[in-house]
Amino acid sequence: MLRKVTDLNGYSILATDGELGKVKDVFFDDDKWTIRYLVVETGSWLNSRQVLISPYSVSQVNGIDQSITVRLTQEQVRNSPDIDTHQPISRQMEGDFSRYYGLGNYWIGPELWGTGGYPLIGSRELEGGGHIPSSAEELLQQTSDNPEDYHLRSAQDVNGYHIQGTDEEIGHVQDFLFDDETWALRYFLVDTRNWWPGGRKVVVATHWIDRIDWGSSLVHVNLTQEQIRNSPELDPDRPLDRATETTLHEHYGKRIYW
Repeated sequence: MLRKVTDLNGYSILATDGELGKVKDVFFDDDKWTIRYLVVETGSWLNSRQVLISPYSVSQVNGIDQSITVRLTQEQVRNSPDIDTHQPISRQMEGDFSRYYGLGNYWIGPELWGTGGYPLIGSRELEGGGHIPSSAEELLQQTSDNPEDYHLRSAQDVNGYHIQGTDEEIGHVQDFLFDDETWALRYFLVDTRNWWPGGRKVVVATHWIDRIDWGSSLVHVNLTQEQIRNSPELDPDRPLDRATETTLHEHYGKRIYW
């Protein structure tokens, strides 16, 4: 199911022994366009420290209760590596985080989550201090040698980026739609209303992006304003089903991702 990223804001994170805090933001990678971490404000029990929770640890997302259940304890989170969520996060930091929780390393392997398409690490419960296989350790060391290897982006920071078509600007990023099983970001939700009379909200798939100018907060896509203007009208408050996705891809003459 595709969900809006902003809908996660305020969701309660439930550990096995109590609440950890509320979702404040998400970090996604700018290569495979996948949510890698939930940014959680812990509140008074951990001196309002912000911590990262990986989808590897998530066991359930409950849209009715607005909660996310994780296979972690409060003590594990309390003793986790202290990562400043206001600063760029390097691969080396992620390696420390991954080793502490005994998680998989999503950047090792060709698939969305390394060796698979889903954030799964087998049937065992997550335990801190889990061992990484030697071959993975070697690859991890190779990526950790460069602490400047920053690749994670805040969804909140990217909201508001302008979308540049092949001819004119199209609109600005208002939200993202993500797959709640794979955690892949599939679409930008784009507000076009400030760009032309009668403009509306449309979606642009992340795999249609040519490049992003991070310094100028500009997303370049190989689409014209006219294509966007004539695209099928969508209700951003209703789930985007597969039939509608197919119609969108056919309109733009783009290859489907599924």
